[in-house]
Amino acid sequence: MPCDRIDPLVTPFIDGALPEPDRRSVEDHLRVCPPCHSRVAAEREVHELIRARVPLLNKAEAPDTLHAKCWELARLKPQSSDAAAGTQAAALPRRLAPYALAASLVLVVGGAFVYQATDKSARVLAAELTADHVKCFAMNRAFGMHAGTAAVESSMASSFGWPAHLPADPGKADLELVGSRQCLYGEGEIAHIMYRHQGRPVSLFMLPNAARKEELIEVLGHEAKIWCVGGRTFVLVAREPRLEVERMATFVQASLR
Repeated sequence: MPCDRIDPLVTPFIDGALPEPDRRSVEDHLRVCPPCHSRVAAEREVHELIRARVPLLNKAEAPDTLHAKCWELARLKPQSSDAAAGTQAAALPRRLAPYALAASLVLVVGGAFVYQATDKSARVLAAELTADHVKCFAMNRAFGMHAGTAAVESSMASSFGWPAHLPADPGKADLELVGSRQCLYGEGEIAHIMYRHQGRPVSLFMLPNAARKEELIEVLGHEAKIWCVGGRTFVLVAREPRLEVERMATFVQASLR
């Protein structure tokens, strides 16, 4: 089954509503196609999150900070001075859009219940940042954006007044720098530095003027390592084994401050 035929089958597949032959065809395709497998996994997380939050969704009124983040999502577009890159992004296959939407829904649905509690619960903070992790990598995958060390360090200095010193040789920890973004959370703007570890997404968040105790939290199928240095809180998020997340965090801590 080619990838473009997966689109109309994803939702009924996740809902368990596909006829048996179609279900087997989708499963066979997902075994050999990592991008489609990742997309279905993200949409399944959205499905499960929405089902779990239905009672609260019917009662909760989204806070102003969530409205602001929704506007941020609505304004998302390729950030590139290269006209060719913009043209390429505009011509993306339509099948990528549902994946990015699914990641955004994780953010919005999860955000409705975490924005006003991030200052009280490390687990809630980790859940919100994990949602950002999923959303930002979905957008990066769609637009193919990339930035080097110098560009990321310059962005961190200009946006946050943070003279970040990224690892000079991330390859020693099997890390590859992807780029950076400014994200919103319950207390304001935070820095989001994006890596890949052996091809898998890894996010490093920096929360300015925040102090959290050191913890390692499992949330939404990911591990979030939290630590604080010099009045800044750092959170490393990855869908990796705990020991591997600890190892990556230790490597990053040796350079960042």
